[in-house]
Amino acid sequence: MTSEIGATRPLPPTSSRPPPSAAAELAIKLLQPLQGLLASGEQVQAEVIALREQQQSFQVLLKMTLANGRQATLPATSNQPLPEGTRLTLTAVSEQRLAATLQAGLDTALTRLNSQAAPAGSLVQARVVSSEWQATAKSGQNLYRVLANLLTGQLAGQQIKLDSPQPLPIGSLLSARVIDSQTLQFLPPSAQLDSLEIQQQLHQQQSRQSSLEALLKPLSDLISGNKLTPELQKTASQLLNQLPDFKQLQSPEQLSKAMAGSGSFFEAHLLSPNAQQSLPQDLKGNLLRLIAQLLPQLPAGSPLSSPLGANLSASLLTQALPSLLRGMLSGVTPGKASPAGFPLPARLLTQGNEDADLEALLKLAAAAVSRLQTHQLSSLGQSQTLADGTQLTTWQMEIPLRQAEGFTSLQVKIEQEQSPAQQKNGQPQTLWRIDLAFNLEPLGALQVQAQLLRGCFSSQLWAERASTAQLACAELPWLRERISAAGFSVGELGCQQGMPPQGPRTQLQQRWIDEKA
Repeated sequence: MTSEIGATRPLPPTSSRPPPSAAAELAIKLLQPLQGLLASGEQVQAEVIALREQQQSFQVLLKMTLANGRQATLPATSNQPLPEGTRLTLTAVSEQRLAATLQAGLDTALTRLNSQAAPAGSLVQARVVSSEWQATAKSGQNLYRVLANLLTGQLAGQQIKLDSPQPLPIGSLLSARVIDSQTLQFLPPSAQLDSLEIQQQLHQQQSRQSSLEALLKPLSDLISGNKLTPELQKTASQLLNQLPDFKQLQSPEQLSKAMAGSGSFFEAHLLSPNAQQSLPQDLKGNLLRLIAQLLPQLPAGSPLSSPLGANLSASLLTQALPSLLRGMLSGVTPGKASPAGFPLPARLLTQGNEDADLEALLKLAAAAVSRLQTHQLSSLGQSQTLADGTQLTTWQMEIPLRQAEGFTSLQVKIEQEQSPAQQKNGQPQTLWRIDLAFNLEPLGALQVQAQLLRGCFSSQLWAERASTAQLACAELPWLRERISAAGFSVGELGCQQGMPPQGPRTQLQQRWIDEKA
């Protein structure tokens, strides 16, 4: 990964005269004398095992391997940051001074990314180990050969070679998204912070969420058994009575109403001048109202009944978030946050003590809110401006439905791609995509992917059951007639048994960032 890797936008021009090499000797001042460990002029190999930033310098802990095979650890200070794992060649200048040269390790560094370990669209982070001016550059441009330690993903711990039009400070953090095995684009600091915060919040909500059906069935049982207070009975009944069934969703008006009340637009409803009309119909709003009414009803001995128990998670999150983000910017990942994906899988919480009906109901209601917020954060994480200027907007939501004596859910993801390329009429080209996932008896699990571009509609269906796939294939001519009657041209329509192929779409924007800049 040599000169083929670089930023895809112009960077500030650099002087034609080479500056001092970033891999030149560094002055290291020891915090304690060598005490005969090294003679003047003697060289040893060393590794940085700790780094701490001070006001005017950086304190490092060096682990040296002496000529006799012994190892010694010495504290020192440097005027440049030396990340943990940096390998050095040390030369003794005096009892308290060393000259250090970075071991670039260019011979063993990666020159391309493995497409499985770092697929297109994934985020990689690295810390700069060295940055040297190259005397020979393509097209007469100045280039700097950069060696960096990869910090995240399956390639963490390996080194990578990059070419940059400008020098990069040793120790600076680089974050980029993968375009292909030899091309990266780099994120600005603001976008990186937003991305990190969304991913962290998404990871937390995913770990707490549970399927909506896990709440709706016991809630319905409690209503039927008159086991709730009148206030709770009213709120719970309002929540369940607003749930549509599949037949109601055949009406465009009812479908629009169900999507607006799915909880994905709760915060927008709060800011709307018509909040008094829209909030009572909002699923997330009703769940939050149910939680607020459940808390005072918990038994006195319940851990969740005290203010401390109710606010503990929020308090801990508030305290941990700043340090957590700093850690992520330093390349320390607290936990592997897998993408939410679509559709969200069914997930049930262990209720524990079955006698604690209200406490179990509270936990399930909180998990249902986390489920809705997982969809909301997924929408935010996927909405972006792509590398070619295309604006991608994503809406992901889940609509709970009545099904015979039980409940099920319809998961929906809508994507709008607006291309910057102008059409003859001056309007941008717009591509619409929709994904649906649901499980409806007697059909079983179904997923649908459809897209609309320039008035042409195409779709593919996947059915878990072979009998359902056969039935859907037989009904495709009727579907084609209905779409044509609606005024659209019809492209490819198909149905097969199984599941749709998984994997993120790879249209993402990326740029260089440097936290020291």
